[in-house]
Amino acid sequence: MFSVVQSADAECVLANLSETLASANAMLSDLAFNLEGSNRHFAFGVQQMIELSELLANRALDIVEPRQ
Repeated sequence: MFSVVQSADAECVLANLSETLASANAMLSDLAFNLEGSNRHFAFGVQQMIELSELLANRALDIVEPRQ
């Protein structure tokens, strides 16, 4: 159904990954605040993993060779 265009360079892929993770983080945050108990804790745990992944993607974006 979905694929990444073969011509997409690392900077483009990482930028899109970072934006996707930021969106997922925002959506899960909104959801978590509407939950209670263990479901809320679970959602915040997943949100933390998304935030860590976003940090890694942003760091990779910082060190990737910029486009000419």
